[in-house]
Amino acid sequence: MDSRFSLAVVVDDDPDIALAARLALRGLFERVETLHTPAELLRLLKSESPDAILLDLNFERGATDGREGLSFLGKIMEVEPDAAVVIITAHGAVSIAVEALKAGASDFVAKPWSNERLAATVRSAAALRRSRIDARTERGRASELAGSAETPLLGSSPAMERVRLLIDRAAPTDANVLILGENGTGKEIVAREIHRLSRRSGHPMISVDLGATAETLFESELFGHVKGAFTGAESDRIGRLKAADQSTLFLDEIGNLPLHLQPKLLTALEQREVVPVGANKPIVIDVRVVAATNASPDQLFDEKRFRQDLLFRLNTIEIHLPPLRERREDIPLLLDHFLGLYARKYDKPARQLPAPVLEALAAHDWPGNVRALRHAAERAVIMADGGTYRIEDFPLPRRSETASFSGVGETLNLDQLERTMIERALRLHHFNVSLAAAELGLSRGALYRRMEKHGL
Repeated sequence: MDSRFSLAVVVDDDPDIALAARLALRGLFERVETLHTPAELLRLLKSESPDAILLDLNFERGATDGREGLSFLGKIMEVEPDAAVVIITAHGAVSIAVEALKAGASDFVAKPWSNERLAATVRSAAALRRSRIDARTERGRASELAGSAETPLLGSSPAMERVRLLIDRAAPTDANVLILGENGTGKEIVAREIHRLSRRSGHPMISVDLGATAETLFESELFGHVKGAFTGAESDRIGRLKAADQSTLFLDEIGNLPLHLQPKLLTALEQREVVPVGANKPIVIDVRVVAATNASPDQLFDEKRFRQDLLFRLNTIEIHLPPLRERREDIPLLLDHFLGLYARKYDKPARQLPAPVLEALAAHDWPGNVRALRHAAERAVIMADGGTYRIEDFPLPRRSETASFSGVGETLNLDQLERTMIERALRLHHFNVSLAAAELGLSRGALYRRMEKHGL
């Protein structure tokens, strides 16, 4: 038994059939209600949303054509579009069952039935309904996140023009894309632009940050799980691959995917189906994958770290995002955008950016790339006073701090060095985790994991 659902409703005017169905389903559902007319069901749907409905098609004495039941089926689907309705039909009435399926029914069972067949059919219908609702919830959440974090792809440098050219060529196809670049260069922005220009743009892009996902949850996050598959799996849950069905799945920090899980992802992409943790039946998917990593090509081509057959499946198209220090001519445009954005957000006046300040900002190497520049602009908008920005408004490290930050000290213990570097980065940026992560070349999730490791 994969799962225990909340409510099933059996609608049949024959009390014996209704009782038999209730007994057959009681192990699958916490509650099984029996009703004698479809009108009772319509009243119940005003206050409850059953996981599954078992509906007879004939209620009038002597009726065998199923018209009454089909009529009520249409009304049920109007009230509850996600309803999982399993039709009860007489043996041999396949044409009526097919008509019911076209009208929205999930499946049908013929009388007399076997209890095992009935339970399996109703369970599958209820699981399908739950998956549809879960998928819509995941997509809605992804859509909200996308709307709140939307940032345009800015830059007119030759390097960015090459990136745009690749996006324009790759987006309309279904080819998988691998985006390479340092942290903070805008890999997710490129992924969203590819999705926006694709034929899948009618569905929200689903994102998974593999750098912020605990290794023990990788498999469940990607492939989903069934209830009881592991400790804490209290209900079925669809994975991100299924949630991205007919859409785009963005796998951020793909280089963090453990080696032992890479074959399963490769199989899912090749066969276009996934098997949730604890399940034994595959689920068909139609997904386009856009992956991103800050790993170097040398690291990606290391077979001890990344399977080459999976790499070749992911990098049909490769897009290399340049670091900000290699496109300094884009810094004025980026600053103008971010300073204006945060001035509006915080209701601050528009201020001038003097040429010497702009030159200093353009000369900075920006280890955290565009992300670090964005946070620096936000801080400047908040801290500035007067009609112009000063260099002191931007959180750039002073020379003494930079020298101290880059020193290794006396110890060569890697754990101690890592802790020291994290502490220095946090102090340097006044414990702003986003800026410290950018300084260290890490994602926020990766920095949080290291802070937890060192008790910071």
